[in-house]
Amino acid sequence: MNAIVALCHFCELHGPRTLFCTEVLHSPLPQGASSGDISGQNEQAEEEEGGIQMSSRIRSHSPAEGASADSSSPGPKKSDMCEASGCRSLAGGHPGYVSHDKETSIKYVSHQHPNHPQLFSIVRQACVRSLSCEVCPGREGPIFFGDEQHGFVFSHTFFIKDSLARGFQRWYSIITIMMDRIYLINSWPFLLGKIRGIIDELQGKALKVFEAEQYGCPQRAQRMNTAFTPFLHQRNGNAARSLTSLTNDENLWACLHTSFAWLLKACGSRLTEKLLEGAPTEDTLVQMEKLADLKEESEGWDGSEEEEKPSSQPDVVEGQELSKCSTETSLMPDCNSWNVAHRRLSIFRSLRHMRQVLGASAFRMLAWHVLMGNQVIWKARDSDLVQSAFDVLRTMLPVGCVRIIPYSDQYEEAYRCNFLGLSPHVQIPSHILSSEFAVLVEVRTATRSSLYPTLFDDEQSLNKYEFVVTSGSPVAADRVGPTILNKIEAALTNQNLSVDVVDQCLVCLKEEWMNKVKVLFKFTKVDSRPKEDTQKLLSILGAAEEDNVKLLKFWMTGLSKTYKSHLMSTVRSPTSSESRN
Repeated sequence: MNAIVALCHFCELHGPRTLFCTEVLHSPLPQGASSGDISGQNEQAEEEEGGIQMSSRIRSHSPAEGASADSSSPGPKKSDMCEASGCRSLAGGHPGYVSHDKETSIKYVSHQHPNHPQLFSIVRQACVRSLSCEVCPGREGPIFFGDEQHGFVFSHTFFIKDSLARGFQRWYSIITIMMDRIYLINSWPFLLGKIRGIIDELQGKALKVFEAEQYGCPQRAQRMNTAFTPFLHQRNGNAARSLTSLTNDENLWACLHTSFAWLLKACGSRLTEKLLEGAPTEDTLVQMEKLADLKEESEGWDGSEEEEKPSSQPDVVEGQELSKCSTETSLMPDCNSWNVAHRRLSIFRSLRHMRQVLGASAFRMLAWHVLMGNQVIWKARDSDLVQSAFDVLRTMLPVGCVRIIPYSDQYEEAYRCNFLGLSPHVQIPSHILSSEFAVLVEVRTATRSSLYPTLFDDEQSLNKYEFVVTSGSPVAADRVGPTILNKIEAALTNQNLSVDVVDQCLVCLKEEWMNKVKVLFKFTKVDSRPKEDTQKLLSILGAAEEDNVKLLKFWMTGLSKTYKSHLMSTVRSPTSSESRN
């Protein structure tokens, strides 16, 4: 996270002062600079803290630490510092702290002031505002302020007990500065909880020291018995003590560095940005609706309902049974991995693979029926082969148009499924075999030992099958067919396109035609336009042919419920209202 975390203090003599800050460095540490730059020297100690390697091996020569520098360098002058180090965290010549994040190659550097003049000015201004004008009621608690020019600040002010201070307490704040306002606001709950924990630890340590000092020498009674002295003289004679003295913790700054570095790393890791390229596709919406339906069904199921459910009628809702079958199949390698691996040789890998196996004319007939929404029936002994065939063929359709029964011992009507797998002995009604709205693929044992000797080197088991594709309405070779089918075949025959590229091409084609479906649905179902206008629209969409119209009407059934309800709830267009009147 590109931010700076700083601990600030309100000094009685000099006002708001920055005590300690931790910043993020994405580039390598600069070497050999003379005005407040950092150079790696004198590695003293290393320890692991939450995946960050911490080492106090930085040499920081900022003026705030007492080193010689130009007057233009950032940091307060030495004459403005308290004699008892109330405005100073690290002693003069202290090397400072740095943590190396091995995963991201980011360095977290801690010292009293940022070395860059612009950052010093931003932190200085945030420090002054957090301890003067930008405070919450009660002067203790979180607050947010800032602007585009000087950054946005999350500030948490708090008091530390001090038996020698006016009012027996001193005022501090922990601030987080970054330029991204939205990110900082979204991080408010996280920062509040973690910074509150750091403050509680500091206050707890200081309270123990305060109580011990009060027990040994009560300051309240001593002050009441002391003669009155001028206020200014009392201020000058009572310089602020350092935070290490107030908490009696010599390792305080090392611990704060570790906490601030972890805070920056954790806050940057908890929120990630994702690129959303437009609205979700129809397939995504349909899948989300299916998951919601399945969740509702699983919550409503109980043991009695499962027992009453007939086993002879498989439940299928747009591929639900297929997902269950796939889950069961994925568990099989644990039982018999060799057999499963052997059977997986008899599968279709892609549409291009299937086209090579079936032949161009048979594949075109099969693909035509798939796109038109007709029932596709596969009869085979090998259920895995049928499963793989359906997995490949379903990629041509929108998710909402897919209803699969992967393997059954009886014929199922077309309204229940458009993909049906059957065992060889199942009898199919004669009217289905002669229907123009169904296609049958029979997987038979090949009469020759090597049916496809040159096509498949790693899947010789497919050679033992021959595939017979029949239909009551065979597609003529010279028939134009739907436009999307011709484009799919062009992509499959183009050997310059890999299988992955063909898959992406298929996704684009489906989205293109689903957009046409949406326009037609809005035009006909919502606006109720006359047939003449519908024909004009189809001509504009490039889908006036008979096969394209049938395809659009079938694909209309795959629209998500979300989209349909959204359109139905909109106000009808004035044109449709006038036509009805």
